[in-house]
Amino acid sequence: MTTDLAAKADALLAAHRSGDPLVLVNVWDAWSARVIAQTAGCEAIATASYSIAAAHGYADGEQIPVEEMIAAIRLIASVVDLPVTADLEGGYGDAGATVAAAIRAGAVGGNLEDCLRPADEHALAVAAARAAGDAAGIHFVINARTDEYLLGEKNLDVAIAAGRTYLEAGADCIFVPGAGAPDDVAALVAAFEGRLSLIVSPKALPLGELARLGVARVSVGPGSLGIAAAALRDGAAQLLARDGYPYTLTYRPPSA
Repeated sequence: MTTDLAAKADALLAAHRSGDPLVLVNVWDAWSARVIAQTAGCEAIATASYSIAAAHGYADGEQIPVEEMIAAIRLIASVVDLPVTADLEGGYGDAGATVAAAIRAGAVGGNLEDCLRPADEHALAVAAARAAGDAAGIHFVINARTDEYLLGEKNLDVAIAAGRTYLEAGADCIFVPGAGAPDDVAALVAAFEGRLSLIVSPKALPLGELARLGVARVSVGPGSLGIAAAALRDGAAQLLARDGYPYTLTYRPPSA
């Protein structure tokens, strides 16, 4: 088990390529994980905390009990053979213990967000996550998130300082959701030596442009849940309006 997880962790880390980014379509349960895993080009599976929480009836922001989050990660990891990286929010009060539990559940990487906590404080959580991976015998791939662009003043220098602090603490990649202007992306890529992770949406730069700028990882967060929910809404509206049958009624997600 440890050997298998170690190999998956190494594969996940190797998939982070500056200029040829790892593209992650986030999942929230077994069927969504299987659908994405069986789609051409998929290299890894990433969970989204928002989506898992929503599927369980909770709001995002560590409102779901950590035990339920870990159980969802375990289910997802059990139905795919690809590396799994888990959105662990801020670490649920004990990043080391949460990462250790996520590894036991089958995850080999994870997001840890700072929620605008002081960088030195969040660096302790990153270091605890690194120690948990080391204790488990794997290189747990840490995608450390600074919320400066998402929740703060969108100050480039602050984001760079935070990211560098997290890299020094053991992070592998720095996640800067909300950053998107070409000059800012280029500066972040340079500051983190290519180890930049971004979230994308229809407002984001095209993937080709992000690759040209040197981004190493992109994800969609709850956007993939939005794709599924919108399709369900539109199909239900068509049926309830007695306007025929959606052609997608014949689709079945893979069961194995």
